[in-house]
Amino acid sequence: MTTCDEIEADKRSEQPSLIRLVLFFAMQGVAVIPVGFAALFLSFAPVWSAERPPANYLKLGDARSGSLLIRNEEGYADASRLGIDVDLTVSGPTVRARVTQIFRNPTQDWVEAVYVYPLPSGGAVDTLKMVIGDRVVVGDIKERQQAKIVYEQAKQNGQKAALTEQERPNIFTNSVANIGPGETVLVQIEYQEPIQQSGNEFSLRVPMVVAPRYNPAPVVQSVDFRPDGGGWGAVKSDPVPDRDRISPEVLDPASNAPVNPTRITVRLQAGFPLGEVKSFHHAIKTEKPDANTSILRLAEGPVPADRDFELTWKPAAEKAPSVGLFRERVGDSDYLLAFVTPPAVEQTRQKPLPREVIFVIDNSGSMGGVSIIQAKASLIYALGRLQPNDRFNVIRFDHSMDVLFPSAVPADREHIGRATSYVGALQANGGTEMVPAMRAALSDSVGDANYIRQVVFLTDGAIGNEQQLFETINALRGRSRIFMVGIGSAPNTHLMTRAAELGRGTFTHIGSVEQVEERMRGLFAKLENPAVTNLTAKFSDAAADITPVAIPDVYRDEPLVLAAKLDQLAGSVEIKGRIGDRPWVVTLPLANAAEGKGLSKLWARRKIADAEVARTTRQATPEDADKTILALALEHQLVTRLTSLVAVDKTPSRPQGEPLKVSELPINLPAGWDFEKVFGERPRVPATPAERRADTEEAQVQVAALKRAQPVATQAPNTVTLPRTATDAELKMIAGVILLTVSLILLVFNRRQMSLR
Repeated sequence: MTTCDEIEADKRSEQPSLIRLVLFFAMQGVAVIPVGFAALFLSFAPVWSAERPPANYLKLGDARSGSLLIRNEEGYADASRLGIDVDLTVSGPTVRARVTQIFRNPTQDWVEAVYVYPLPSGGAVDTLKMVIGDRVVVGDIKERQQAKIVYEQAKQNGQKAALTEQERPNIFTNSVANIGPGETVLVQIEYQEPIQQSGNEFSLRVPMVVAPRYNPAPVVQSVDFRPDGGGWGAVKSDPVPDRDRISPEVLDPASNAPVNPTRITVRLQAGFPLGEVKSFHHAIKTEKPDANTSILRLAEGPVPADRDFELTWKPAAEKAPSVGLFRERVGDSDYLLAFVTPPAVEQTRQKPLPREVIFVIDNSGSMGGVSIIQAKASLIYALGRLQPNDRFNVIRFDHSMDVLFPSAVPADREHIGRATSYVGALQANGGTEMVPAMRAALSDSVGDANYIRQVVFLTDGAIGNEQQLFETINALRGRSRIFMVGIGSAPNTHLMTRAAELGRGTFTHIGSVEQVEERMRGLFAKLENPAVTNLTAKFSDAAADITPVAIPDVYRDEPLVLAAKLDQLAGSVEIKGRIGDRPWVVTLPLANAAEGKGLSKLWARRKIADAEVARTTRQATPEDADKTILALALEHQLVTRLTSLVAVDKTPSRPQGEPLKVSELPINLPAGWDFEKVFGERPRVPATPAERRADTEEAQVQVAALKRAQPVATQAPNTVTLPRTATDAELKMIAGVILLTVSLILLVFNRRQMSLR
């Protein structure tokens, strides 16, 4: 570790050359007297810094692999070999997760650690435990403001406390107060989540890093008219009012080793004999303690939290179960979770209608590196799947937007060729103004009923103004159906799933180039085959509260997933719908339901999501929606937008009068991202990158770094330039260099004048 004394010695060894440089500028007649006092103040600052106690803090480049850093005023403190442990138990249709975050304070100060982290957007967070030594403090669910007050009071009293808050359904913040010098505090949260199914494949996903969000300035404003306002409304001036809470500091991978090492263990009890089990982005090793259980761990030990963990499994038989029915008794109510996969029926009675497909591709800075390669490969594959009787268009966006053709064109060889060349030439730059692109994609001026209209939207979803996008879809979707394609190692799954739900489509994730063809083939199976529409569910004997309230369309190989709260477990449930032009019906006897775990939590979480959707679609007032959410969260003890978990140790630990410093923990850049495309060019000085485990795709990608605000080199004919809201870091850097040079000149000039006296 480099100490302050060593730094000062290095500075003294450089002084002769610096003096010669300053004298050169002085001989050129540089005028510097007007800023003399400010420069002298800055010149003495390093001397004052040297008087502080050394040795506890690091420069960012001093970090080593597997480090967890805590930021303080002096720099970054190393908390080596600490991080995150994720333990997952799959029991049939559900996943129970326990996430343990280890906070260690290696400094001589009392600190408050603040860490922003992701969770699955459909997860029901219900448990918080704080472990100090041999004491375990269990958290309570309270209204968000009340929980904050309890936490702040404990923090002031010197008590150890932990607070878990939801910033988005997939972004959470943990705050831990009064960690003493050298102390370690464990914070453990638990959540329940349903497993996902697509055809013959079951899966779970653990998000591991919050991707940097593009937060637009309030240029495109949204207006809120209330029904009882008499024509008066309010302008929402900031589309991302909580931007500070969802924007943790991101470390530059060129000068920092990865942080937040993570261990993952999965106990897989699928409920049927297992066939292929696969982890797409992490190597795993498997143990089988018995015939019904597989235990999977990361083969390489702890890994940096820089990409999502995705696990898939298939049954040993050729076909997966097409029906699943599970129950749980809590209090006086029964909770039911049903999975039903409709049969794949080809539409043979009449020729399928041709399609009008609008492709939208995100080529903003966050898509730099591997992501833009995945997106372009996916779109080129999709263009090749179009049929001669289809028509299409391509829209690309960053902080500006291009529409390739004035209107949708026939999918003939000439137009496909032009579009393929256009997509192949795209580069990733700039901001992420997603709302105007979605608005353009949903613009349906022709409204031709002879064409099925589909929007395929390829993006990482790295924006903070999700609500604006949801409102745009709700207002303009018309007859269009929206199919979201998530790109990269850490997509914004909350945005993807909610946008697809509001757009009556589906969400597909592509996490690597190797997945492009397989995942896009599955998407086109959905696009090209009839969906199951007009779905209803009716219980014969039980009074049921079903979620989702409005049952969405189901596409090929997708199961219909229903959760219900029943007054009695009796009779059956009949599900009806139409597959293309054919009626479809299935009846499930409730007596055959198997025991499940955590179903009441999943039902409540989905009811909360229903209320959020009703709020967005104006089917419920904000006040009514919030009342529903708060009541469900308090009854079922869940973290939501309106509730938080708080745990307080009764015994004060920080001595009275000792100051408390806030430490916001940095996060990794998601794997495959290009740092310069998001944050601007680095200073052009030689640097030795820190050691980092090589990623196959990253090693193959060599993309020239461009400034974030630089416009795309080739503009299509129909161009809309949107406002840029990013701040160029280069301006600040140049200003700092100029001020430093002036301060050195003044310092030397001042000392020379003193020596002449």
